[in-house]
Parts: sequence; structure tokens; C-alpha cells
Amino acid sequence: MGVTVDTESRIEAGLGGARARTLSLLAPIDDADLARQVSPLMSPLIWDLAHVGHYEELWLLRNVTGAAPTNELFDDVYDAFKHPRRDRPSLPILGPDEARAFVGDVRRRVLDALATVDLDGDDPLVRDGFVYGMVVQHEHQHDETMLATIQLMEHFAHPDADDWRPSRVDRDAGGTAAGMVDVRGGVVAIGTDELAWVYDNERPRHGMDVTPFRIDRTPVTNRQYAAFVEDGGYDDERLWSGDGWAWRRETGAGAPEFWRREGDGSWSRRRYGRREDLPSDEPVQHVCWHEADAFACWRGARLPTETEWEAAAALDGTADGPRQMLGEVWEWTATDFHGYPGFVSFPYREYSEVFFGPEYKVLRGGSWATDAGVRRPTFRNWDYPIRRQIFAGFRCADDA
Repeated sequence: MGVTVDTESRIEAGLGGARARTLSLLAPIDDADLARQVSPLMSPLIWDLAHVGHYEELWLLRNVTGAAPTNELFDDVYDAFKHPRRDRPSLPILGPDEARAFVGDVRRRVLDALATVDLDGDDPLVRDGFVYGMVVQHEHQHDETMLATIQLMEHFAHPDADDWRPSRVDRDAGGTAAGMVDVRGGVVAIGTDELAWVYDNERPRHGMDVTPFRIDRTPVTNRQYAAFVEDGGYDDERLWSGDGWAWRRETGAGAPEFWRREGDGSWSRRRYGRREDLPSDEPVQHVCWHEADAFACWRGARLPTETEWEAAAALDGTADGPRQMLGEVWEWTATDFHGYPGFVSFPYREYSEVFFGPEYKVLRGGSWATDAGVRRPTFRNWDYPIRRQIFAGFRCADDA
């Protein structure tokens, strides 16, 4: 069939790497904690594991090879669109041993079938390994979701947690206008025309006219955000939009998720079951869009648009450009989630198209918890503006 050896090897490595990561995250957690729901915001961890296996079976066996389902009931139980996270513990989900056996069996069948698939043919689902890359990235995205769930487990200290944090921000970073750098205007290429191993909402590549602007050289840090908190930022109604002020009153939030004021006036935070001094020079995380927007207003700035963010990311690492735009924290933007001009959903509408609209805000850049295969300048994440459990921070922008 003329199978591309490099593509097949990439698929095998991608599938293997994602699965090794998944199992290592879950291995230290006992079965009772895997099966319970930590928060109504999140699924039981064992639901995520079995959902990953069901998604893999659906796309790499049933859609690619025509295989029969392992259990037709799974099409309902593990459909993320039919059952919100808060309801999933009531479903007849697989137990830990059953889930591990299920995902292992699916993987063995996928690898056996891979050699029979024409990766160089005309079928866009499998050409250049598209659907395999989709499944690999899907598992990594659930790994990040599971990391957020584990963070919500108040009394469980994961043995690998010391390695799970963003890099410190360089306080001596140069730049103009109090830590901002200038980005020239003009027509900027946004998105990609690549077909394999990217998602439909990243396409097509297109030009956008950008007015010159300034953007923070680095993400906003805990130290900077603490100054906002201590200046009464959570109590100043002038800083919050209507929905933001409603969220503030409803939650009573007075600091980012997991922060606590200590008796000596310092701040601590809870990370993976341990309480630690707040690291001042790390990017702030676990803030919702409303918190990010209020901070920007307090500072006399604003959040960047999605287009501005991607234009700035093209300069990341250059002498006069911004830094740390990929792989530290997800960064909130001012933009509602929508399709690019000429968008075509592929291979299914439920990945992104059904989320288009003003209910969701775009995040960019990837976090420390995001796999390198997903951390790319064109990758688009989205969530409700009230979400705090995700590894989200931000940087500010302003007109030039």
C-alpha cells in the first residue's frame, strides 16, 4: 500500500507517549479516588480514562477499519455531549480494572490494524495520519484535564507534582512602556493550512489587518496580581463588567483559586495537596477571564485580541519580542470563540463548531500541563469566562 514509514512511526510514538503519560498520572492514585467525583466541574478520573479508550476505538477502529463496538452502551456513557460532568458519576461507568483492560485492548487492536491502513491515499481522514494525530492530541488534552482534577483533590499529594509548574518569569526583562513591547501593525498571517495533526478551527490560514499595539513581554506574575488584590481589585465595582461583577458577587472570590492569606500577611497556595509559599515570579494561574479583564482594567490596559496574541507570538524569543508565550499558562484573550473565514468542520462538528459563539472566550499558548504536540502558536483553546480550575493566566495589551 505504500505506507509512509515516517508517518507510521510518528503515529506509534505519539500513541505510546500519550498513553504512558496517562497511566503515569493515574498510577499513584488509589482506585477509590479514581472512581469518585472530586468536583461537579470535573469527571471521575476513571471516566476520563475509559472515554479516551472509547474515542480511540470510535475513530481508529470503527471509523477507519469498520470494526464493531466493544459495547454499544459506551456510545451513550462516554459521550461528553450527552452527559455533563456533574452527572457522570451516576452513569454505569467502568471500574478502574475494567477501564484499564478496555483501553489496553483497544490499543492493541489499533496497533495491529495500523499496518493495513493506507496513510498515503486519498482519504482525508487517514492521509498523513490525520485521525491518529487527532486521537493523540485528544488524549493529551484529557491528561491536562485530569491534572486539573488531581489539583482539586485537597488531600492527595501526587509524587510528580514538583515537576508540574510554569517557569519563573524574568523580572529583568527589558522592553518599552513598563515591560511592554511594541508590535508593528499591518497584515498578519493567522492560522495554518496544514491538514495533518492540527484541528479544523486552526484553518484556513488568512490575513488579518492589525493596528500597531503593545503587549506585555511576559505573563502577569503572582507578585503583580497580588498588588491588584491588595489594592482592593476584587471590591471595586468599576473594574468589572456586568457579568464579571455578577460572578464576583456570586462567588465571593477575593483572590485566585487556591490562594490563602497567612497570618503574617503573606500569601500561600495549595498545589496538589501541599500548601506552599506563593512563588512571586511565576505566572499567575487559576484566574478566570473576568479576573484577568478586571486586572487589565485596574492597570489601565486591556486583554489582547486573539489576532494580536498570535501576531505577538510570531515574535516570541526575538530580541525585541515577547517571551514565554508557549507552555507556561493558557492566556485569556478578549475574543469570543468563532470560526475563521472559510472554516469547514472536519471530521466532526462537535470538536469545535458547536462551541462557536459569545459564551466562550479564546485562550492561547498552552500551559505547563499541555503536551508539546499541542503547544503551537495556532492552537485555539476555549472555555467559559468563569472557569478557574484550568491552568489559565494572561498578559495585558494596549494601543500603541
